[in-house]
Amino acid sequence: MPASFLEIVELPDGRIVLRRAEDEEVLVTLDFSDPAKEFLQGQHVEVAKAMFDIGVQMAGRMAEGDYDLFDDEDTPRVLH
Repeated sequence: MPASFLEIVELPDGRIVLRRAEDEEVLVTLDFSDPAKEFLQGQHVEVAKAMFDIGVQMAGRMAEGDYDLFDDEDTPRVLH
């Protein structure tokens, strides 16, 4: 993916998306449930920013070949 500026936008329907600044195409979408928003006491946008930040960092490391957590095909991928 070519280098470009990314922006985090909260859409009118409440979804929070990561997209390139120069176009409307959504790269990643986060959709917090109402109970999650309540639990986060309105700070869900800050949590989304942190999630996107670490995701972009991890993608950068993977692109540079510095991150090979899932290189063993026989190991189950547990996401938690």
